[in-house]
Amino acid sequence: MTAPDGPSKAERTILVEGRPLPDMLDERMIHDVVHGFYDEIRRDALLGPIFNGAIPADRWPHHLSKMCDFWSSTLLRTSRYDGRPLRPHLMIPGLGEAHFRRWLTLFRDTVRRTCPPEVASLFMDRAVRIAHSFRLAIAHARGESTLGIAPILEADLRAD
Repeated sequence: MTAPDGPSKAERTILVEGRPLPDMLDERMIHDVVHGFYDEIRRDALLGPIFNGAIPADRWPHHLSKMCDFWSSTLLRTSRYDGRPLRPHLMIPGLGEAHFRRWLTLFRDTVRRTCPPEVASLFMDRAVRIAHSFRLAIAHARGESTLGIAPILEADLRAD
């Protein structure tokens, strides 16, 4: 039976990749990951020009809010994100392997710096899947073969 103040902790356990969501993962941590990551992106020599060229300075607050909604929906199952994340990436000419490797490296560094290891692992598992899915979709949209596109695994990223 549900308590008058909502479901008990056991009733609201969220599973991600078959694992219970750690209690310490909350909206604040997602905010810190998103904002920390995009601070790095905007300063990065490879990715900064792409993101800063695609997102006008006055639209960054909106983009950051949208990315917080995306990660909240992805990990906390809040259903706040309502969008199509692939579409903008399809519009970026020349987006390729080096960009996704750098994106994953910066993301890995951010989640390791910001989160306890079990939370960082959840973020990275999802980020690796997203990167692979986007790489396949971009190649397909360009009419390229997807047969040789293997996932970029966290273990394959260089240490910075």
